[in-house]
Amino acid sequence: MNYRFIIVAILGLFLLSCEQSLNTKKKKIEIDFENKYKNSGFALIYNDNLKGIKKLEDRSLDIYHKTLKRKSTVKITNQKNGKYLIAIVKSNKIKFSNFYNSIISLRIADELELDLNEPLIEITLVSENSTFVAKKAKMFDEERRVAEKAPVDGIQINDLNVKKEKKKSDTVKIFSYSIKVADFYYNDSAKLMIDRIKNEVQIKNLTINRLSKTKYRVLIGPFDDIKSLKNAFEKMDYFNFENLEILNNV
Repeated sequence: MNYRFIIVAILGLFLLSCEQSLNTKKKKIEIDFENKYKNSGFALIYNDNLKGIKKLEDRSLDIYHKTLKRKSTVKITNQKNGKYLIAIVKSNKIKFSNFYNSIISLRIADELELDLNEPLIEITLVSENSTFVAKKAKMFDEERRVAEKAPVDGIQINDLNVKKEKKKSDTVKIFSYSIKVADFYYNDSAKLMIDRIKNEVQIKNLTINRLSKTKYRVLIGPFDDIKSLKNAFEKMDYFNFENLEILNNV
């Protein structure tokens, strides 16, 4: 009888510990992983000459994105001057080149004072219940109403592939960008990735940057012109990476 009692007691403790473990796991699942999405890359600024692209209103604060859910709230930052605003993903079903991380409206380009020849932006997904959105919600609604009424002036769309004559200036603009493939925990893993890229898509200008003892970044580049940058980026479609990024080296 004593043995039976001991066995039952042990079994009860085991089941109790399992239940506590499951409850702990349930709590961990509540973490909001959406806040972790971030991407740096070139935006495609909407204009009526884009074929096969559904109309994006000039005055809107909406964007098209390939993967983020419709109606997602995003923070868009001009990485060259630090200006940012809040926008909404209007659709993720619009087809466009993977070279661009989004299609944005003329209003967004104007508000952020983007360089239309190098419209580098950072897109950060923000959850609806985050502190950032709570503080900016009223401001966003006001900005949206103003944007829908105000005209868009002084914006011209330039083809990134067309070289234009440089105006004389005291400062010389340098085009220098790299493609961030991924960060790896082990240097050996980064080397294996480089070997695959070299062998399977014939890209050669690859480097590994050691950021820390446990972080090794694989980069392609640098590129000094938009055509070669875009060509390499589109070659990487072969690997189906979800979050390739374009980094400004200057």
